[in-house]
Amino acid sequence: MSDGGTESSPSVSVVLPTYNRPARLVEAAESVASQTYDDVELLVVDDHSDRPASDVLPADSLGGSVTVRHLRHEENRGANAARNTGIEAANGEFVAFLDDDDRWDPEKLERQVDRFRTAPPDVGLVYTGTRYVGPDGEELLVEPATEHDDATRAILVGKPIGEFSTVLVRRSVVEAAGLPDERFPSWQDREWYLRVSEHCSFAAVPDALMYRGMGYDDQIHQNFEAKRDVSYPLFLEKHRPLAAEYGPLVERRFVATLSRSLGMSAVSTGNYADARRYLLRAIRYWPGETRAYPYLLASLGGEYTYRAGKRVAGLARAARETLGV
Repeated sequence: MSDGGTESSPSVSVVLPTYNRPARLVEAAESVASQTYDDVELLVVDDHSDRPASDVLPADSLGGSVTVRHLRHEENRGANAARNTGIEAANGEFVAFLDDDDRWDPEKLERQVDRFRTAPPDVGLVYTGTRYVGPDGEELLVEPATEHDDATRAILVGKPIGEFSTVLVRRSVVEAAGLPDERFPSWQDREWYLRVSEHCSFAAVPDALMYRGMGYDDQIHQNFEAKRDVSYPLFLEKHRPLAAEYGPLVERRFVATLSRSLGMSAVSTGNYADARRYLLRAIRYWPGETRAYPYLLASLGGEYTYRAGKRVAGLARAARETLGV
């Protein structure tokens, strides 16, 4: 990776992994071309799509508003590996990520660079809020970004930072923390944020400037079994010692939030026995893990109570937002 940009207008490299979603790729790339921030290069990393991304999105198709570079894997390796391929080829002082089913508000990068300018010098990553939209563009949920005094502790206890598509990070911080860990079929963003947080502070732009597409074939997140058999034990192995450094309460909350997240995935994929196992583990480690309870209820009767449980979970989320908890 080589340096680019100037001190007053630092360059930004946008890493866009894609696989067999040509229409969504074009929409995502157009949202990069529409940015009000000027010094941007777009690295499209094609994870061996049936139709090469360079045919779908020729380098000159965005009208010269951004520099487009195409990289292609010789075999399908997954979006995690595609991100790392893009990072290693990036020239910018900052690196941003955009999944091919997401898109950005036109002011996203400009607002994030401005936040870096006003933030303390130890800030190395800035994230935004997220707006979840359905296949027809309907707004499903808005999640503003919340800034945390101690990002490491916040991530350990399950506080949200945001998906990859929300972040802008200094390349020097990436070099210090290392690349995202390709061994994780899921939770790779959360695991990487933990390592990044040990090298810098985080800041937020509260507004929801990233649009996450819901209801599409999800090719980036892997199946429940991989999350249970690989991501969950590996995450505990790598970062439980860090949680323990914060004391037994944070360690218990760390185990609880991971178990709750896995249990929720189990419910949504119909693995109800696993759901009960991990949701009960979450409650045992941290009885205050309130998000576990409605999903545990949903798992008790299998598919018959799942829909009712989702309704209860929605009501619980609305209550938490109203009460600010």
